[in-house]
Amino acid sequence: MQEIFASAYEALKRLKEGNSRYIKAKVAFGDVSLEKRLYTSKYGQQPYAVIVSCSDSRVVPEHIFSAGIGELFVIRVAGNVMGDCQLGSIEYAIEDLGCKLVLVLGHTQCGAVGAALQQNKGYLKLITDKIKLAVGEEKDLTKAAIANVKNSVDTIKESLNNVDGAIIKGAVYHTDSGLVDFIE
Repeated sequence: MQEIFASAYEALKRLKEGNSRYIKAKVAFGDVSLEKRLYTSKYGQQPYAVIVSCSDSRVVPEHIFSAGIGELFVIRVAGNVMGDCQLGSIEYAIEDLGCKLVLVLGHTQCGAVGAALQQNKGYLKLITDKIKLAVGEEKDLTKAAIANVKNSVDTIKESLNNVDGAIIKGAVYHTDSGLVDFIE
């Protein structure tokens, strides 16, 4: 029932095809059937990609990529910043679940990136300080979001050293159109 994707390039192709379906859709795609739930309950998950995404409620990776239960290993954190727990989750998905693609998915109109351009305190400052380091003096919100994605990609590459041949990519989701631009 569940296909296992052998390469990161096949997984990337599948994400792009899923996003194309999503852009045209009026309802969500993806298998969430009882059969799929029972299958993954019995045999476990076999995600074809890891998605590190912002927690923003407008950014739902399973919908954006037309994926169903057990197809994506999604890690959500405001501003898609990297920390030890996110890196450990990625490492688990690569080593234990066999994922070959890690995609850091930023988005336009990101509140966390916008907050990083302001003064912050409390726990939010832990997130915005990381974003500030990534975006430097950039004031354009979309360009800052892209810089933040690139920084998270670099952090993953440096920290995990491409564990088991996985590739790490970045992308930006446009909250208005639904389009995902993959960063090359």
